[in-house]
Amino acid sequence: MKAANQTPRSEPADEAVMPEEEPESPGEQTLSFRAITDDQPPEEPSVEDDFSEEEEEFDLPEQVSSALTDALSQLREAVTGLHLGLDVPGADEARKSQAAVLAQLDDYVIPRVHMSTAPALIVVAGSTGAGKSTLVNTLAAQTVSATGVRRPTTGTPVLVCNPADELWFQKGTLLSGLTRVDEPGEGPGADSIVVASTKWLPHGVALLDTPDIDSVVEEHHDIAHRMLDAADLWVFVTSASRYADAPSWGLLKLAKERGARLVIVLSRVPARSREVISKHFTRMLDEYGLGEVERFIINETSVTNGRLPDEEVADLRMWLSELSVDEQRRALAVQATLNGVLNSFRARVPALARHLETQVALRADLRSDIDAAFSSALSEIEESTRDGSLLRGEVLARWQDFAGSGDLMRTLQIRKAKNHGPERIGALRGALRSGLESVISTAVHRASEEVVTRWRQRAGAGDRLAALPGLGRPEEDIDRHTARMVASWQDHVTELVRTEGVTKRSVARLVSFDVESLALIFTVGLLGYGTGDAPGGNGALPQRLLRGLLGAESLRSISGKARSDLRARIGLLFDDETLRYVDALDGAGIPDEAAATRLYQATYNLEVAR
Repeated sequence: MKAANQTPRSEPADEAVMPEEEPESPGEQTLSFRAITDDQPPEEPSVEDDFSEEEEEFDLPEQVSSALTDALSQLREAVTGLHLGLDVPGADEARKSQAAVLAQLDDYVIPRVHMSTAPALIVVAGSTGAGKSTLVNTLAAQTVSATGVRRPTTGTPVLVCNPADELWFQKGTLLSGLTRVDEPGEGPGADSIVVASTKWLPHGVALLDTPDIDSVVEEHHDIAHRMLDAADLWVFVTSASRYADAPSWGLLKLAKERGARLVIVLSRVPARSREVISKHFTRMLDEYGLGEVERFIINETSVTNGRLPDEEVADLRMWLSELSVDEQRRALAVQATLNGVLNSFRARVPALARHLETQVALRADLRSDIDAAFSSALSEIEESTRDGSLLRGEVLARWQDFAGSGDLMRTLQIRKAKNHGPERIGALRGALRSGLESVISTAVHRASEEVVTRWRQRAGAGDRLAALPGLGRPEEDIDRHTARMVASWQDHVTELVRTEGVTKRSVARLVSFDVESLALIFTVGLLGYGTGDAPGGNGALPQRLLRGLLGAESLRSISGKARSDLRARIGLLFDDETLRYVDALDGAGIPDEAAATRLYQATYNLEVAR
């Protein structure tokens, strides 16, 4: 394999192959390798020879300030506490972004900041069938990752490193959220990673084989991107037949946006079309602003035991070896990727904050829909209890039967003297109660329907909430609660009339009135008898009688108290109804309005600390 954008090396390609003799000591590093077979595995060096127990505890690098540590901790806390519960447009993407930022902080950023001298983790990523696992096996000089024609092949990420570095990846905090296993399990391994070692990889670098970025298994996409987010360098592998596909360029775009150090491997290139394909791919990279990216070409060749011929990867072996021995070069590559990730937070974290603000605004709109619907219903009830529209039909008939000739004073006296009016009193009271219940019930049903109608007009969370069972109509026992509330209010009105008393003593001396009857007359007047187009016309007898008996000031006081009490009772009834809708809204998720501010502040603090 030759570097496509490098001048040919002066050394022959086969000089990259290790001579047959073993190195003098297990810890000795070399710039060349030899292929090994599964039948004769090499004797691997002891981890203890290269990594002492004392080195298991990592001190904070001097250049890492406490301010940066605090800023990263604050950012992690702000992202962790973000609750995106409402299904607004873009919510799924925002949740994935939140998970990605949090995973990258835990898997890579915080561990890498605290362990700047840890080995460089190189992720090998690419599209289906590009030959990622074959390339990793070849560079490791042993089969560490499954290969085959069945797709997808890799489901669990496989990390392979030098034995001297194994403890870093087994016990360190890089990718600490993943369980270390010896071999992949069945299906996608979203929560695990295989860690293997071979002395044929140089000390200081490790390779990470990932699932396909365009796998037919959706979970593979998430695993692959999580591995990319935790890597110091990216080796992007594509084939001569797939390099122009959209998934390939999507990954290259992501690498460019993140500022990740990138190497490109173009595999399975037919010899007869190598020059044409190379020039076309180079032109595409130039147009995309990636013309300076280091790249290598692997010829179309046979694969034996899951590995390529060693000469096909000689240049890539040399690149890994040079990266291994050149600590400054490796540190610069790691720092460039880390800076790229931190730079990406400038856009990614505020984007989460803006989406949260969208959720907060939508929730406020959904909540205002509830308030608007029931406020409108309350206004309708108040209008109906003022304009006399309730005093029709049976209520009007019962009132006329009670009033008789219209001489209400005489009716009161006759009832007291002859005791023949309880039936009329009960009938009128019942008719008033039924009429008021009907007005309230109609308003509640209309409000329930209006909430659902309003919610259906809001895409995402609104129409999903509107589809919940039971919404769109009041609770089942609303009629019983309404009847109890109206009866209680009627009793309260009677008590108001009793406690306020008759203020005109001259009238009181002449008339021994019945409190219950007077309370009914008061209710009829309060509900608008004689106002506007209501029965009775202007200046109807109830108003004149009430003013005469109670006095104008007392009448206004009792009327105000009665209306205020009715409004409060209806308000309590509505509160119980609105609570059902608020509970449904809360069940979908209550975004924390202050969380957006914390995200903005955490992003600012991180920039200051850097």
